[in-house]
Amino acid sequence: MAKIETFYEVMRRQGITRRSFLKYCSLTAASLGLSPAFAPKIAHAMETKPRLPVLWLHGLECTCCSESFIRSAHPLAKDVILSMLSLDYDDTIMAAAGHQAESIIEETIKKYDGQFLLAVEGNAPLNQDGMSMIIAGKPFSEQLNRVSQHCKAIISWGSCASWGCVQAASPNPTHAVPTHKHPGIANKPIIKVPGCPPIAEVMTAVIAYMITFDKIPSLDRQGRPKMFYSQRIHDKCYRRPHFDAGQFVEEYDDEYARKGYCLYKVGCKGPTTYNACSTIRWNEGTSFPIQAGHGCIGCSEDGFWDKGSFYDRLSGIHQFGIESNADEVGGTAAAIVGGAIAVHAAASAIKSATNKADQGDK
Repeated sequence: MAKIETFYEVMRRQGITRRSFLKYCSLTAASLGLSPAFAPKIAHAMETKPRLPVLWLHGLECTCCSESFIRSAHPLAKDVILSMLSLDYDDTIMAAAGHQAESIIEETIKKYDGQFLLAVEGNAPLNQDGMSMIIAGKPFSEQLNRVSQHCKAIISWGSCASWGCVQAASPNPTHAVPTHKHPGIANKPIIKVPGCPPIAEVMTAVIAYMITFDKIPSLDRQGRPKMFYSQRIHDKCYRRPHFDAGQFVEEYDDEYARKGYCLYKVGCKGPTTYNACSTIRWNEGTSFPIQAGHGCIGCSEDGFWDKGSFYDRLSGIHQFGIESNADEVGGTAAAIVGGAIAVHAAASAIKSATNKADQGDK
C-alpha cells in the first residue's frame, strides 16, 4: 500500500507549531463531546495514523451537504480536507475534470483497496436503467456499486443518501433509493448522517472520530451516530418550558410568537425529530430554525417529505401523562390561569369589602 502522510506530518510541513497542534486536539475533543482527557489520545492518533483516503461521490442531490461541510468551524473544514483526509475525489470541489478526474477513482481503488472511505451525497435512480443520473457517460448506480466493493466503510451524507429525501417522494418517477437500499451495494458498514443538510460540525466530527479511534461511532438502530442523533430536538429546545406550560404560538407573527412561545401548534416536528440542532446549532452555533421563529420540519427523519404539510400539527404528543396531550394541557393551563385570575379578583373584592366594613364599624 502506498504510504500516506499522517495528520501531524502534514501540519508540521505547513508550519504549524506543536503547541497549536495540541490546542487543535483539545478543540477536536470538545467538538466530539469528549472530556479534556481524550485530547492526548487524539494527539497520538493524529501523530501515528495516516490520513484517510476518501472518494466522495455525488448522485441525485442539490449539493447542500457539501455546502454545509465546507462551512464547518470545529474543526475547520480546511483542516479536515487538507490535513485529516486525503480527499482524492469530489467532483464538486476538485480541480480536475473529465477523464483526469475519473481516473482518480481507479487509481485510489488500486492503491488503497479496502482502506479508503466512501462518502455518498445524494442517491441513485434505478428507473430506465439508471439513466436519470449519468457520470462520465455511465449511470451513477454503476459507479456507486463499483466503488462500494472496494471501500472500508460508507458514509451516507444527508437525507438523500440516508433516506431518499425529495427525489424519492411519491410517486418517485426515477425510482430513487437511499444508499443502503441500492441493489448491488457492497455489504460494508454504513453510517447515516441525515439532515437536509446535516449540521457542518456533525459531519466533520464523524470523520474526526473515525480517524481518531479507527472505528465507526456507536450507531442507533437506524444507523445514525448516537452522539448526535440520540436525543430529540424537543428535549433540549430552549422553548421547551413553554411547551410544558401549555404556552403555544397560535399563528405566525401573533403576540405569542413575539414572546417566543412553543411552535408545536404551527407544525413544529421537534418532538419527533432526532438531531443536534438545538445543542450544536448552525453557523458556528449562532442559531437554528426554531430559534429563528420557524418550526422544525423534521428533515433528518425518514419520510419527512411525504408526511403532509410542514405546518400540520403533530397529533397525540403525550408529554404530561398517558391521558394528556399538548393540546389538552394547553387548554387546561389556560383554564387554570383564567381560574386563578378569577379567584384572585374575588379574593381582592372580598378583602376590599371587609376593609370597608371594618372602617364603617370604627
